Amino acid sequence: MSLQRAYVLLAGLYSLLPVMGIVAVFSGGGTPLAMVHLFFGVLGVVGLWGYILNRSVMNQRMWRPLAAVFVVGSVIQLFIMLTMPVSGVVLTWMLTSSIFAMLLAILLYHYGNRDQPLWATEDERAAAQRLSAILEQQPTVTAVHRESGHENSVNVAKVGSEYQATVTRRYESKQETFERRFRHPETLIFFVEKFASVTPQDFLASRSATTAR
Repeated sequence: MSLQRAYVLLAGLYSLLPVMGIVAVFSGGGTPLAMVHLFFGVLGVVGLWGYILNRSVMNQRMWRPLAAVFVVGSVIQLFIMLTMPVSGVVLTWMLTSSIFAMLLAILLYHYGNRDQPLWATEDERAAAQRLSAILEQQPTVTAVHRESGHENSVNVAKVGSEYQATVTRRYESKQETFERRFRHPETLIFFVEKFASVTPQDFLASRSATTAR
């Protein structure tokens, strides 16, 4: 069995849990916390399918906080089970959700990593391809963005299998420089546009000026 097929079967199993929970609720076997479990369970299953199918679902920023919710919820439930007397129905709900939530939290944490092409827009993917092509022909590329007293410059290089961006932001007499590395050029494009206002067109203009020389 391939790893991908195993993940699909796992997602199928997780997809059954909310269905079983809904049946239990309508059969009178639910608890006051059942609807909360079902809500977060459905969200978790949606994120799990997105992770397995390598597709962007909803907003990337929500998945790691959701993973943290699952971890905290599991710890709280385990603490309650160990320290307080609970009925059989409640114990079953808590034990089952705690076990499954921990694995789901790990997968959602990885899914929420921004440094993945699946979170990139079509424009970012196209720009990343152009940037990668430029870096195959020259070791570094520098782009500069100027606007009303601000000057932001970005120097990009490929270091091993990673893409390194060195950003320098200047405003009047102040200057700050910081560096970030990314596994994928799509993430670098997103980063420099957000934190330095440098667009893919700035890189292309810089390349054209270098070639003209």
